[in-house]
Amino acid sequence: MNQSPMQYLENNTFAEFPKQIKYSEHKPRILILYGSLRSKSYSRLLAMEAKRILEFFGAEVQIFDPDGIPVYDGDRSVKHPKVIELRNLSQWSEGQVWSSPEMHGNMTGLMKTMIDWIPLSLGAVRPTQGKTLAVLQVSGGSQSFNAVNNMRILGRWMRMITIPNQSSVAKAFNEFHEDGTMKESSYRDRLVDVMEELMKFTYMTRDISDYLVDRYSERKEKII
Repeated sequence: MNQSPMQYLENNTFAEFPKQIKYSEHKPRILILYGSLRSKSYSRLLAMEAKRILEFFGAEVQIFDPDGIPVYDGDRSVKHPKVIELRNLSQWSEGQVWSSPEMHGNMTGLMKTMIDWIPLSLGAVRPTQGKTLAVLQVSGGSQSFNAVNNMRILGRWMRMITIPNQSSVAKAFNEFHEDGTMKESSYRDRLVDVMEELMKFTYMTRDISDYLVDRYSERKEKII
């Protein structure tokens, strides 16, 4: 007897369109991480500029201060106050911004440490899955995209919706006023573009993120 080659899917349910979409009325909740502890950190200044832009657009924004977070050790420091704070903020957020300097052709170790401390799952909770992400970097020299490209890989691994646009600020020491605000430039224009796009993607996806990340393979595992 010939069997349909798709018989293995016949007893599974696939929701091609969400049956019911609710629309949240609260401000989009955005968490910003920056990857430098320098006294004059340009990735922090870029994060602060991003915060001001997002708040202008109507978001509720929290910036995590990484000073004091332990090096990732798997489990020994899981109850460290900084680790708990970071995980709570990640769960609170509906979107995130990662801002890192480029160090030796990549994001900094501090940036990677923070991301490592955010697990893929905490019991039944997935702190990053289905949330939006924008990536930013600063460079001391010519423009580069190594850090943002590698953060994109991490964002995909964390099952985040990483928006298409990104910001890379070259010779960042030339791009900020003494008060920390960003000078008028094409770099500032691009940052506004990226934050605007992040807001749009967050509005579009935050209420259906569970639907967007619902997977056949994971439903199958639950049945088994």
